[in-house]
Amino acid sequence: MTYKIAVIGTVGLPAQYGGWETLTEQLVRNLPGDCELTVYCSAPHYPERPQFFERARLVYLNLKANGVQSIPYDVLSMLHAYRKHDLMLILGVSGCIALPFMRLLTRKPIVVNIDGYEWKRAKWSNFARWFLKLSEAVAVRFAHAVITDNKVLQEYVTAEYNKPSELIAYGGDQARAGEPTGQARQAYPFLGAPYAFTVCRIEPENNIHVILEAFAGSGMPLAIIGNWNHSEYGVQLRKQYEGVSNIHLLDPIYDVEQLSPLRSNATVYLHGHSAGGTNPSLVEAMWLGLPVVAFDVSFNRATTEDQALYFADSASLRKHVQALLGDEPARAQLSARLHEIANRRYRWSVVADQYRSVFTRLLGHVGRA
Repeated sequence: MTYKIAVIGTVGLPAQYGGWETLTEQLVRNLPGDCELTVYCSAPHYPERPQFFERARLVYLNLKANGVQSIPYDVLSMLHAYRKHDLMLILGVSGCIALPFMRLLTRKPIVVNIDGYEWKRAKWSNFARWFLKLSEAVAVRFAHAVITDNKVLQEYVTAEYNKPSELIAYGGDQARAGEPTGQARQAYPFLGAPYAFTVCRIEPENNIHVILEAFAGSGMPLAIIGNWNHSEYGVQLRKQYEGVSNIHLLDPIYDVEQLSPLRSNATVYLHGHSAGGTNPSLVEAMWLGLPVVAFDVSFNRATTEDQALYFADSASLRKHVQALLGDEPARAQLSARLHEIANRRYRWSVVADQYRSVFTRLLGHVGRA
């Protein structure tokens, strides 16, 4: 029997930076043939719009998948999907305010991955936070199954809503190591010496200001890849630090072949995220066996099983990085511990099996009318 599954809430395929898009791409590649996927995509993001990505069918909506437009984008995707599919997998809660209405239209199962405390993110206005918290509550109440990607988030859902959720993390084994080419060494001279590295969105909750403060004047090479021109926060940080000789502020790199050597050859990987659940970039760094210094919050400790090093401010970050740069055996031990965790918990074949288990259980108990 073939199950027709609609994936809603992503920018689309092929994936670039986003965690939802990487998850969707890996589900396409790792779910068995009895799961037939349709992925809803944001037309403005894809000038070329093929009908298929590998074996997944692509449907385009002329709306943006993020920001205010994410609400109608998700809702219209649901309305288009419910008649033609056996199950809807919704990634994020933006459009979940419509789930009570969808439950009146169909008995087909709805699965929601609620992401991690989206309503707490500093970038949102007070109204947006209120709306996202309401959407989260509606999602948990009306979804047939809720997926959480981190043990801390799972415990929150149980405590806040008295409802169980399925704990399914992300994979990291799609990340690949790469050797720098001669051209790359010319373009990125820091590749010739030990350096710290991170790739992320340039947002306050990712503690970019703390990381930059720790490295300014230290002499320790640092490379950060991110969307510096996306916000006033990023623009101001770039203006303040772009003249510092040991700090390299790079624009987004979407080419995996170009990104891989920069990330995989880092001496230390920095993870400044303070919000969300299991972050894909952290899992990928662990899979690559990079020594990780992460911001000290419960989500990051759960992801790394308390085996990374953790910082709370620029002073503690500087101390950890200086110690690691001067201690190769300590770096090797830290790398081995984190890679073992990633190999055990964060493989896409395992993630896909867990999603399929949820799908088949629901399709066996919930109507397909």
